[in-house]
Amino acid sequence: MSLADRLARNTRSWNATAARPAQPRPQQPAPQPTQQPTQQENARPVVEQAPSAPRPAAPQARPVTPPKPEPAAPRTEDVRTQEVSDDYYEFKSRIHERLIERIDLSAIETLPHDALAEKIARLVERILAEEFRHAPLNSAERRRLISEIQDEVLGLGPLEPLLQDPAVSDILVNNYRQVYVERRGKLHKTSVRFQDDDHLRKIIDRIVSKVGRRIDESSPMVDARLEDGSRVNAIIPPLAIDGPSMSIRRFSRDPLELDDLITFGALTPEIGEVLRGIVRARLNILVSGGTGSGKTTLLNVLSRFIPHDERIVTIEDAAELQLKQEHVVRLETRPANLEGRGEITARDLVRNCLRMRPDRIIVGEVRGAEVMDMLQAMNTGHDGSLTTVHANTPRDAMMRLETMIAMAGLNLSGESLKRYIASAIDIIIQATRLGDGSRRVMSFQEITGMEGEAITMQEIFRFRQTGVGKDHKVQGVFESMGIRPKFAQRLEALGITFDAELFRPGVLREI
Repeated sequence: MSLADRLARNTRSWNATAARPAQPRPQQPAPQPTQQPTQQENARPVVEQAPSAPRPAAPQARPVTPPKPEPAAPRTEDVRTQEVSDDYYEFKSRIHERLIERIDLSAIETLPHDALAEKIARLVERILAEEFRHAPLNSAERRRLISEIQDEVLGLGPLEPLLQDPAVSDILVNNYRQVYVERRGKLHKTSVRFQDDDHLRKIIDRIVSKVGRRIDESSPMVDARLEDGSRVNAIIPPLAIDGPSMSIRRFSRDPLELDDLITFGALTPEIGEVLRGIVRARLNILVSGGTGSGKTTLLNVLSRFIPHDERIVTIEDAAELQLKQEHVVRLETRPANLEGRGEITARDLVRNCLRMRPDRIIVGEVRGAEVMDMLQAMNTGHDGSLTTVHANTPRDAMMRLETMIAMAGLNLSGESLKRYIASAIDIIIQATRLGDGSRRVMSFQEITGMEGEAITMQEIFRFRQTGVGKDHKVQGVFESMGIRPKFAQRLEALGITFDAELFRPGVLREI
């Protein structure tokens, strides 16, 4: 008989006779659950009774991209993600309630994490021995129960095993019963779940309160981040019809470098050297791509090439860039407070950073009126700046910039807008997520100016898909288009040269 079945039987007995525990069934070995990972529940998290913490400094972290290949040995499944029944959640809730009655709440603020975890474990063991001594739990099941209660008190409950899995790049909570993850570019439904909507809502509240933000009916959407820098978006009813929902974009523990992108097949060594050269030569670069295409990862890699003696100012809605240089100032937008005041937008920060004597300005993503101030900075001496935009092609990226400038309320003609963009941006790099979940630099284009009323661009490199292999992996080739870029002369003046064969037409690498 499984743990879930045994707990179900005993839970019904406890419900019927609260004063007298049910007689245990003969002990049988508890079979290991064979279903996919699940997680646990709620009960009242103790930490909610502690005062809210002040907003922490933005972590030095960055978003996860496709992880490095794992060893051949199979990944060990976290026991906390194995599926259990509703009766198990009820039983764990009973233990959690007893724990809340006994634990010293002041210890949560004073004890180190490891000491508090040990204290919780001892209390749970004591509660099991004194009040639930007939519970049909073997030693492995007791360890699991203790671990899950520790997660509820000290962490983010059912999400903890997923957050500790380095292969998980995204955690997508549709509702309290449906949790998906992305591993190696593919989505998988897990068996992880919350006890109910209230449990999920408490975890969301715990996340957003730590960064000084709130979520309620008057403000039902929020962006936040975890302590490791992972980006969080949450939305609750009435906007979320089926209950609270949350998305977490994980950050990699080990920063990805240019060599990692080459290993993954995102680009070639030759393209990587060109990227290094254009950053050092202070060309203005726009990274374009859709959601999950690796824009921020590529922006992080590009930032590695900025010399350490230059002053860099970064501007983001939620801090996720991870720069290795020391001379860096990191700025983050702020939403309005409960009274609708105090909002600091990306445009406010771009304007302010111009008075901070930056050598380079990096805007995590342009979404609105701040694009005009960013382009103005690029055109007035702050060359070598970097930013990203949501768009599916380089041409779409240009149209997006035009639209954002027009929506800023500036009284400029269409041709004037295009000329302003063409004079500010030198390079567009298009990042794309393919059908097999892999990311590629699909196009590397140079803006050459205007022809009539159109912005002219020339493609230097591209990735051309040729098919799909038997393993469902995308196959293709990186190609040089046979065009010597205009910026080559600018780089040569700085002593940055490339092999003459690089810009001749032909295949650079086959994937």
